[in-house]
Amino acid sequence: MAKLYFRHGTVGSAKTLNLLAVAHNYRQQGKKILAMKPDLDTRFGRERIKSRSGLEMQADVLIMSEQSLQGIDYNGVSCILVDEAQFLSGKVIEALRQICLQWDLPIICYGLRTDFKSRLFEGSMRLMELADSIEEVKATCYFCNRKSIMNLKHVNGVAVSEGPSVELGADEKYFPTCFRCYQREVNKGKLGEIKSHLLAEEKHSR
Repeated sequence: MAKLYFRHGTVGSAKTLNLLAVAHNYRQQGKKILAMKPDLDTRFGRERIKSRSGLEMQADVLIMSEQSLQGIDYNGVSCILVDEAQFLSGKVIEALRQICLQWDLPIICYGLRTDFKSRLFEGSMRLMELADSIEEVKATCYFCNRKSIMNLKHVNGVAVSEGPSVELGADEKYFPTCFRCYQREVNKGKLGEIKSHLLAEEKHSR
Protein backbone atom coordinates (compact mmCIF):
# COMPACT_ATOMS: atom_id res chain seq x y z
CA MET A 1 0.00 0.00 0.00
CA ALA A 2 1.46 3.35 -1.07
CA LYS A 3 1.80 6.06 1.58
CA LEU A 4 1.54 9.82 1.91
CA TYR A 5 4.80 11.09 3.44
CA PHE A 6 5.60 14.42 5.07
CA ARG A 7 9.30 15.14 5.40
CA HIS A 8 9.73 18.40 7.29
CA GLY A 9 12.71 20.37 8.49
CA THR A 10 13.86 23.89 9.21
CA VAL A 11 15.35 26.16 6.56
CA GLY A 12 18.71 24.90 5.37
CA SER A 13 18.06 21.26 6.25
CA ALA A 14 18.51 20.08 2.63
CA LYS A 15 14.85 19.12 2.10
CA THR A 16 14.88 20.02 -1.59
CA LEU A 17 18.26 18.34 -2.03
CA ASN A 18 16.66 15.20 -0.57
CA LEU A 19 13.77 15.52 -3.05
CA LEU A 20 16.19 15.88 -5.97
CA ALA A 21 18.13 12.80 -4.82
CA VAL A 22 14.92 10.74 -4.65
CA ALA A 23 13.93 11.97 -8.13
CA HIS A 24 17.37 11.00 -9.47
CA ASN A 25 17.13 7.51 -7.97
CA TYR A 26 13.74 6.86 -9.57
CA ARG A 27 14.81 8.18 -12.96
CA GLN A 28 18.06 6.21 -12.86
CA GLN A 29 15.89 3.08 -12.64
CA GLY A 30 13.86 4.21 -15.66
CA LYS A 31 10.83 5.11 -13.54
CA LYS A 32 8.59 8.11 -14.06
CA ILE A 33 8.07 10.68 -11.33
CA LEU A 34 5.88 13.77 -11.16
CA ALA A 35 7.53 16.77 -9.49
CA MET A 36 5.11 19.36 -8.10
CA LYS A 37 5.47 22.73 -6.39
CA PRO A 38 3.18 25.63 -5.39
CA ASP A 39 2.57 28.15 -8.15
CA LEU A 40 3.27 31.05 -5.76
CA ASP A 41 6.86 29.97 -5.04
CA THR A 42 8.83 32.01 -7.58
CA ARG A 43 12.07 32.56 -5.61
CA PHE A 44 14.26 30.46 -7.94
CA GLY A 45 12.05 30.67 -11.02
CA ARG A 46 8.39 29.82 -11.31
CA GLU A 47 8.89 26.39 -12.86
CA ARG A 48 12.14 25.39 -11.15
CA ILE A 49 12.69 23.20 -8.11
CA LYS A 50 16.08 24.32 -6.85
CA SER A 51 18.20 23.41 -3.85
CA ARG A 52 20.41 25.94 -2.07
CA SER A 53 23.29 23.69 -3.15
CA GLY A 54 22.63 24.78 -6.75
CA LEU A 55 21.11 21.52 -8.03
CA GLU A 56 17.74 21.91 -9.73
CA MET A 57 15.14 20.38 -12.02
CA GLN A 58 11.98 21.33 -13.86
CA ALA A 59 8.67 21.09 -12.04
CA ASP A 60 6.08 19.02 -13.91
CA VAL A 61 3.06 20.52 -12.14
CA LEU A 62 2.53 23.99 -10.65
CA ILE A 63 -0.18 23.75 -7.99
CA MET A 64 -2.70 26.56 -7.66
CA SER A 65 -4.24 27.29 -4.25
CA GLU A 66 -7.52 25.43 -4.82
CA GLN A 67 -6.47 22.97 -7.52
CA SER A 68 -8.13 19.53 -7.43
CA LEU A 69 -5.28 17.70 -9.23
CA GLN A 70 -7.81 15.24 -10.66
CA GLY A 71 -7.26 16.26 -14.30
CA ILE A 72 -3.67 14.99 -14.39
CA ASP A 73 -2.70 11.69 -16.04
CA TYR A 74 -1.03 9.51 -13.40
CA ASN A 75 -0.68 6.42 -15.58
CA GLY A 76 2.85 5.05 -15.48
CA VAL A 77 3.90 7.32 -12.61
CA SER A 78 5.92 5.59 -9.88
CA CYS A 79 6.10 8.44 -7.36
CA ILE A 80 4.92 12.02 -6.80
CA LEU A 81 7.33 14.48 -5.18
CA VAL A 82 6.07 17.79 -3.78
CA ASP A 83 8.39 20.67 -2.88
CA GLU A 84 7.52 23.53 -0.47
CA ALA A 85 4.36 21.73 0.66
CA GLN A 86 3.82 24.21 3.51
CA PHE A 87 2.50 26.72 0.97
CA LEU A 88 -0.31 24.41 -0.21
CA SER A 89 -3.87 24.79 1.00
CA GLY A 90 -5.55 22.19 3.17
CA LYS A 91 -7.79 21.26 0.23
CA VAL A 92 -4.79 20.48 -1.97
CA ILE A 93 -3.31 18.26 0.76
CA GLU A 94 -6.65 16.42 0.93
CA ALA A 95 -6.55 16.00 -2.85
CA LEU A 96 -3.05 14.49 -2.60
CA ARG A 97 -4.34 12.12 0.08
CA GLN A 98 -7.06 10.89 -2.28
CA ILE A 99 -4.66 10.52 -5.25
CA CYS A 100 -2.39 8.40 -3.07
CA LEU A 101 -5.30 6.05 -2.35
CA GLN A 102 -6.94 6.12 -5.79
CA TRP A 103 -3.76 5.49 -7.79
CA ASP A 104 -1.82 3.59 -5.11
CA LEU A 105 1.03 6.06 -5.56
CA PRO A 106 3.62 7.06 -2.95
CA ILE A 107 3.53 10.84 -2.48
CA ILE A 108 6.43 12.48 -0.67
CA CYS A 109 5.87 16.06 0.48
CA TYR A 110 8.75 18.24 1.64
CA GLY A 111 8.36 21.47 3.56
CA LEU A 112 8.65 23.59 6.66
CA ARG A 113 6.60 22.62 9.69
CA THR A 114 6.17 26.15 11.10
CA ASP A 115 6.65 29.73 9.98
CA PHE A 116 9.02 32.28 11.57
CA LYS A 117 6.32 33.04 14.18
CA SER A 118 6.39 29.36 15.31
CA ARG A 119 2.90 28.73 13.88
CA LEU A 120 2.01 25.76 11.68
CA PHE A 121 1.51 26.51 8.01
CA GLU A 122 -1.90 25.42 6.69
CA GLY A 123 -0.43 22.80 4.36
CA SER A 124 1.90 21.46 7.03
CA MET A 125 -0.87 21.22 9.60
CA ARG A 126 -3.06 19.18 7.24
CA LEU A 127 -0.12 16.92 6.42
CA MET A 128 0.52 16.36 10.13
CA GLU A 129 -3.11 15.27 10.36
CA LEU A 130 -3.29 13.08 7.23
CA ALA A 131 0.17 11.72 6.39
CA ASP A 132 0.91 8.03 6.89
CA SER A 133 4.54 8.82 7.68
CA ILE A 134 6.00 11.98 9.25
CA GLU A 135 9.79 12.29 9.14
CA GLU A 136 12.08 15.07 10.33
CA VAL A 137 14.99 16.18 8.15
CA LYS A 138 17.36 17.33 10.89
CA ALA A 139 19.75 20.27 10.94
CA THR A 140 21.74 22.17 13.56
CA CYS A 141 21.13 25.65 14.91
CA TYR A 142 22.88 28.49 13.07
CA PHE A 143 24.14 29.95 16.36
CA CYS A 144 25.00 26.82 18.38
CA ASN A 145 25.24 23.04 18.04
CA ARG A 146 21.74 22.16 19.22
CA LYS A 147 19.16 20.73 16.81
CA SER A 148 17.25 23.42 14.95
CA ILE A 149 13.47 23.46 15.38
CA MET A 150 12.67 27.11 14.57
CA ASN A 151 12.87 29.31 11.48
CA LEU A 152 14.24 32.72 12.46
CA LYS A 153 13.53 35.62 10.12
CA HIS A 154 15.78 38.67 9.76
CA VAL A 155 14.68 41.80 7.90
CA ASN A 156 17.43 44.33 7.26
CA GLY A 157 19.64 42.42 9.68
CA VAL A 158 17.15 42.45 12.57
CA ALA A 159 15.27 39.42 13.90
CA VAL A 160 11.48 39.78 13.65
CA SER A 161 8.49 37.80 14.88
CA GLU A 162 5.66 39.80 13.27
CA GLY A 163 4.36 40.11 9.71
CA PRO A 164 2.86 37.84 7.03
CA SER A 165 3.97 34.19 6.99
CA VAL A 166 4.54 34.31 3.22
CA GLU A 167 6.46 37.37 2.04
CA LEU A 168 8.37 36.43 -1.10
CA GLY A 169 10.72 39.00 -2.54
CA ALA A 170 11.23 41.04 0.63
CA ASP A 171 14.67 41.97 1.99
CA GLU A 172 14.71 39.00 4.34
CA LYS A 173 16.90 36.12 5.43
CA TYR A 174 16.04 32.97 7.34
CA PHE A 175 18.14 30.99 9.82
CA PRO A 176 17.57 27.55 11.37
CA THR A 177 17.74 27.86 15.17
CA CYS A 178 17.05 26.04 18.41
CA PHE A 179 14.35 27.60 20.59
CA ARG A 180 16.85 29.15 23.02
CA CYS A 181 18.68 31.04 20.28
CA TYR A 182 15.41 31.91 18.54
CA GLN A 183 14.04 33.54 21.68
CA ARG A 184 17.30 35.41 22.37
CA GLU A 185 17.50 36.84 18.85
CA VAL A 186 13.83 37.84 18.75
CA ASN A 187 14.18 39.60 22.12
CA LYS A 188 17.27 41.43 20.83
CA GLY A 189 15.28 42.51 17.80
CA LYS A 190 12.42 43.83 19.94
CA LEU A 191 14.86 45.70 22.20
CA GLY A 192 16.48 47.27 19.16
CA GLU A 193 13.07 48.43 17.90
CA ILE A 194 12.29 50.03 21.26
CA LYS A 195 15.64 51.84 21.33
CA SER A 196 15.16 53.08 17.76
CA HIS A 197 11.67 54.33 18.63
CA LEU A 198 12.92 56.17 21.74
CA LEU A 199 15.78 57.78 19.81
CA ALA A 200 13.36 58.90 17.10
CA GLU A 201 11.03 60.46 19.70
CA GLU A 202 13.95 62.19 21.40
CA LYS A 203 15.16 63.60 18.08
CA HIS A 204 11.66 64.76 17.18
CA SER A 205 11.20 66.54 20.54
CA ARG A 206 14.35 68.64 20.12
